[in-house]
Amino acid sequence: MAPRVVLIAGPTASGKSALALGLAERARGAVINADSMQVYRDLRVLTARPTVEEEARAPHRLYGHVDGAEEYSAARWVEDAKAAIAEAEAAGQLPILIGGTGLYFKALTEGLSAIPSIPEEIRSRVRGRGETAPQLHARLVALDPETAARLRSSDTQRLMRALEVFEATGRPLARWQAQAAGPAVIDAANALKIFLDVERDASRERIARRFHAMLGQGALEEVRALLARELPADRPVLKAHGVPWLARYLAGGITLEDAAAGGVQDTRRYAKRQDTWFRHQFEGWLHLTPEEAARVFRETFP
Repeated sequence: MAPRVVLIAGPTASGKSALALGLAERARGAVINADSMQVYRDLRVLTARPTVEEEARAPHRLYGHVDGAEEYSAARWVEDAKAAIAEAEAAGQLPILIGGTGLYFKALTEGLSAIPSIPEEIRSRVRGRGETAPQLHARLVALDPETAARLRSSDTQRLMRALEVFEATGRPLARWQAQAAGPAVIDAANALKIFLDVERDASRERIARRFHAMLGQGALEEVRALLARELPADRPVLKAHGVPWLARYLAGGITLEDAAAGGVQDTRRYAKRQDTWFRHQFEGWLHLTPEEAARVFRETFP
């Protein structure tokens, strides 16, 4: 039997979008976003969302449906994805979930820990202290050493999230995550699960080429418009790869060449972390090159 859902994961700039679109056209599918930055409507170009022309070729869901002023969570994505999958199935379309956010795929196939929502006053208090990443990490080491050991000491967003959970619940995030997860959204046995393997040097070159192409497609103008909104500094959309560097350029602090180099380097590091994360977290996924994945799709959906 053909799979009921297809999952395509992989590092940034690995060719996921082209594969998903080709499959959607072949198998009457709907492309559903599983990337935590492509949900934001403010940054179509800089987050490499599908173009208007590509979206016209097949149904696309969960792209650009969140305002940059919001903080979008994995729990909210799970609910949105559940609805998008049901909508696709009701229309007789093959759900094709594609992205590079490993936590989204993990929640989809294994369920999500039932961490309570964080009251806004606690969130504001934690984020309003103005602590640096090393200060946040040191405080988390004292309160939740297990979570602190798993997080990079420079990952401000996740460090603040862990501290928020502790202040709101009195329990370490690690303890919440150790609890039994909620039900999975899909049965992994009925899914074709593919992770795209891309040769490291080719990936590095592709990331650089794409970032420079984005500059020519309006990425700088997107960042200028985003900064004009004067959003709170802790909004996730402001941490999208390239935004901090282009913001520094627009403020007159660095050259555009240096901003582009910084954006490329950050993206390359992120792609490396994505590759490592998926290799250690997911068993039972097919690790294929884009060419091999395309062949599998042709054979599975003739």
